[in-house]
Amino acid sequence: MAGSSERVVLATAGFDHTIRLWEAPTGLCHRTLQYADSQINCLQITPDKQLLAVAGNPHVRLFEINSSAGTPVTSFDGHTGNVTAVGFQKDRKWMYTGSEDGTVKIWDFRAPGFQRDYQSKAGISSVVLHPNQGELISGGEDGSIRVWDLTANSCYELVPDGKVAIRSITVASDASMVLAANNRGTVFVWKLGKGSLEPLHKIEAHSTYALKCLLSPDVKYLATTSADKTVKIWNVEKSFALDKVLTGHQTWVWDCSFSADSAYLVTASSDRTGKLWDVKTGDVIVEYKGHHKAITSVALNDSST
Repeated sequence: MAGSSERVVLATAGFDHTIRLWEAPTGLCHRTLQYADSQINCLQITPDKQLLAVAGNPHVRLFEINSSAGTPVTSFDGHTGNVTAVGFQKDRKWMYTGSEDGTVKIWDFRAPGFQRDYQSKAGISSVVLHPNQGELISGGEDGSIRVWDLTANSCYELVPDGKVAIRSITVASDASMVLAANNRGTVFVWKLGKGSLEPLHKIEAHSTYALKCLLSPDVKYLATTSADKTVKIWNVEKSFALDKVLTGHQTWVWDCSFSADSAYLVTASSDRTGKLWDVKTGDVIVEYKGHHKAITSVALNDSST
């Protein structure tokens, strides 16, 4: 992992209304934050490692990572259902969210409320930001993928597998492809063009729900997590051949996050543990224990920038 423990931010959260911040290499929890309002659906760390976004129902709250205060510095209110996705523009000029209320919203930190409100026909389960910072790609409970052009304020959509709900979307850091995982355990891979998605691959990744799909920062690996208790690592350069299966979680694996150098993966499970894996060997290096209920979200930022 890049840098010293001060430069590594690792957070986990879930159904026990608690966010835990960890010393990634040792597994020691050095800070606990309470989130009384609801369970926590997802976490995101700002690129500068200053703020942690915590998405619940129906709020998003921002906490200062380097502060001893246990209260959020800002609250974003405007959704009417579970917030299932949150992320930041690379220079932290704005934040985006997606919700089961069927909307994708953009929030400018310099102004109150949300500035954009994109209406979808169904609940949103996942939203990612294109590396060009000009498009958002969302996945819906109705099985649709929507690409929102933020400049033109337009949208086009694709339905890869009928009404099978999309669970997770990931976009390559080099903008070469976008992937979506669904409730059937299938992962679809498209080439990302201007105004189009061109099919490249279809991976039968799991025989039950695929809960998360995530490309590594170097775009060499794809990680998929599932209700089947496993995490699978796929080799992107070998046409998404199965590289290894990570076993050790006792029940559903909800979320995962790669280290900046793509060498490590952190996972979050309903078995109340987080695990740090060596991607090359498939071994568990550290376990993160202390949550009292399911862990549904993990965020890691160990980048040196």
